Amino acid sequence: MCNIDSLSNKYKRMKKLILSLIVVGCLGFTAIAQAPRNEPIKVQPAKVAAPQTATQVAQEATPVNTNAPTIEFETDVIDYGTVEYNGDGLREFAFTNTGKEPLIITRAKGSCGCTVPTWPKEPIMPGETGVIKVKYSTNRPGRFTKTITISSNAKTPTKRLTIKGTVKPKPVEESIETLPVKKATDGATPIENQQ
Repeated sequence: MCNIDSLSNKYKRMKKLILSLIVVGCLGFTAIAQAPRNEPIKVQPAKVAAPQTATQVAQEATPVNTNAPTIEFETDVIDYGTVEYNGDGLREFAFTNTGKEPLIITRAKGSCGCTVPTWPKEPIMPGETGVIKVKYSTNRPGRFTKTITISSNAKTPTKRLTIKGTVKPKPVEESIETLPVKKATDGATPIENQQ
């Protein structure tokens, strides 16, 4: 059987525990209510700069060198005109370093494998001239427009040059195999040596 005194003691302990929790909760709320109130937080929109391109960011990060070399080409475009099939595909872009420091060309790249540039590997001193040679494969008949991208230490680090023109069709070599042959029409009998 259950002892009534033990139930009564459990009930009393439970009652004290609940009352203790209520007292602690009330004290906590009272402490919060009496704390000084903070001013409301004013939220201001952040100032966002306009988006920039990678080139703009690089220009801002890199100080401008007023003495930097400057590469000036006599022409940016060479027109081959009409070229014979397998004809001379070599042309030259002449340039001058008009800056105050030596010009170093680090790379010249054609837009495809049919356009092969060569460039001076040694520095071009201020006031000196140089040549970038471009060889186009003229074994591709038809119109063409190709670009060559020059990379250097100039104020404008990349420069694009253009070649264009037309390559004539491959000439047909006549031989016994390529001579036209008149064929007999179907159902007809060929006439041999009539005199």
